[in-house]
Amino acid sequence: MAAKLYIRPLQASNGNSSIGKAVIFLGGPARYSAAEVTIRSSTGDIEERHVLPTSEILSWLETSRPDFKEAASGILAKLSEPRASFAGLDMSQAHVMGVINVTPDSFSDGGDRYDASNAVEDGLRMVEQGATILDVGGESTRPGAEPVSLDEELRRVIPVVHKLSQAGALVSIDTRHAKVMTEAVAAGAGVINDVTALQGDEGSLEAAAAAKVPVILMHMQGTPETMQSNPTYQDVALDIYDFLEQRVAACEAAGIPRNMVAIDPGIGFGKTIDHNLRLLDTLSLFHGTGCPVLLGVSRKGFIGKLSGAVEPKDRVAGSIACALAGLQRGIQMYRVHDVAETSQAFVISRAILNAAIV
Repeated sequence: MAAKLYIRPLQASNGNSSIGKAVIFLGGPARYSAAEVTIRSSTGDIEERHVLPTSEILSWLETSRPDFKEAASGILAKLSEPRASFAGLDMSQAHVMGVINVTPDSFSDGGDRYDASNAVEDGLRMVEQGATILDVGGESTRPGAEPVSLDEELRRVIPVVHKLSQAGALVSIDTRHAKVMTEAVAAGAGVINDVTALQGDEGSLEAAAAAKVPVILMHMQGTPETMQSNPTYQDVALDIYDFLEQRVAACEAAGIPRNMVAIDPGIGFGKTIDHNLRLLDTLSLFHGTGCPVLLGVSRKGFIGKLSGAVEPKDRVAGSIACALAGLQRGIQMYRVHDVAETSQAFVISRAILNAAIV
């Protein structure tokens, strides 16, 4: 890996800024006045890390590190540009993705929607509550989960995908298997959401390209069976940023345009509590890829460890706290179990933000 530069926006706000000249963030109305600029070596070591007024980043690089000025210009442009629509959704707004686990063993709601009719009924209720996309999965990826057969995964998800899409819902298929991707899209799925970033199955990248639907690439260290066995990183945010950039490039090489790719840093998938908290704090970094970002943190185990909420269904408040942290950092999509509660929190948060520019 060659030495590389990273820019993480700080202090994004709809109000006036007191530090330097504020720059448009993701097309506005929010702006950011400062950013963390990091340069790390080819071995992954941090060479420099500074917080600078946004308006001074290029002039500072011109003086001290002119070899990174072109890269910085490209990242700054991506940070200011509005995101193109994704699967027909306006990325200037926050979107709630409702979780439909058609499984008996998911960590949070295993068995609740194992019956297809229950899954469809609950999915349509989520749309009424504010979900603009429904994520249907037939294989648990909780820590320690074992894989299921392809036939069983297909049996679980295809009827649900078909009925929800026939009812007019935008459906994403949550799978790491090429055959499931292909058949789910044929059944009406409009998005492919893969926890392995299209690496878990030899044919996934080709299947996704042939399907011609948008894809969501998630980072996971290891597999569901092994991912929580001592996960390690040099710098969790930068390492995951690099991984996702590489996977976006792989998609482009396979014929999937960048404007059809979203990314997900994979909270809880091969991360410690400290890793998860660091990622939540640094989410704005990932906008430098130019792709929409999905945050999936709903009811995750680290929320329970920090708060004492043993049962996943008791972690609603902690999940919303994480979602609001994402909203402050410009995240466009949120994968959640508690759609009504998250949607309400977003309505109030947006009203408060908009009041700042009246």
